[in-house]
Amino acid sequence: MKKIKIYSEITVYNDINELPADIQKLMSQAIVSREMAYAPYSHFKVGAALKLDNGIIVTGNNQENAAYPSGMCAERVAIWAAGSQYPEQKILQMAITARSEKHLLDQPVPPCGACRQSIAEYEIKQDKNIEIYFMGEVGKVYKSDSLHDLLPLIFDSSNL
Repeated sequence: MKKIKIYSEITVYNDINELPADIQKLMSQAIVSREMAYAPYSHFKVGAALKLDNGIIVTGNNQENAAYPSGMCAERVAIWAAGSQYPEQKILQMAITARSEKHLLDQPVPPCGACRQSIAEYEIKQDKNIEIYFMGEVGKVYKSDSLHDLLPLIFDSSNL
């Protein structure tokens, strides 16, 4: 038997104002998108904004449905929109923000497992890391240099 240690590295910013100017702009677009989310059941709104290598910003927000499994997360809405509208472009950065209508979210909210798997697919496809910035409504912003820091043991086509 052998044990292995897996390490992840996350950069922590105290708030959105500490981010580089271009990332502040990207996060601001994620915030605008978050407020347009359709979340009448969970009252939990999420927005995502992606910066592509051609400079275009693609946004997405969560879309709920009374049949819960039929809804979709903001990250996947954005990443699939980018993939369908700009299939040759690489995703450089992703900004994610969440807000609850029930209480103040002051801790970073990372992508769910299904979104991590979808982000992994695009990171592998483009053979380039995607920087991921995520926050709650206010407070600290976490930055991951790659999806591998959030999902170190990914399932990809090499497993098939």
